[in-house]
Amino acid sequence: MNRCQPLALGVAIGVLWALYIGGMAIMAMFGWGTPLIPLLAALYIGYAATIAGAVIGALWAFLDGLVAGVVIAWIYNLIARQQKAAS
Repeated sequence: MNRCQPLALGVAIGVLWALYIGGMAIMAMFGWGTPLIPLLAALYIGYAATIAGAVIGALWAFLDGLVAGVVIAWIYNLIARQQKAAS
């Protein structure tokens, strides 16, 4: 079983999540998905349906996704190592 690279997975998830969160703020500027903005603003300080809010939210989301990706890869590698040892 291959080992998952924590930093690579963290960056990949971070970039995708940042694009989603930033894109949601920009879409909300045009009236799409506006109910999600207050919910996400409760998680990401400074997030709003503005260009500045989109950038701030994307930075928070990247950090959030980076940490999540590293943790997911770490757990994956831990489980894979235990399964390999059991075989």
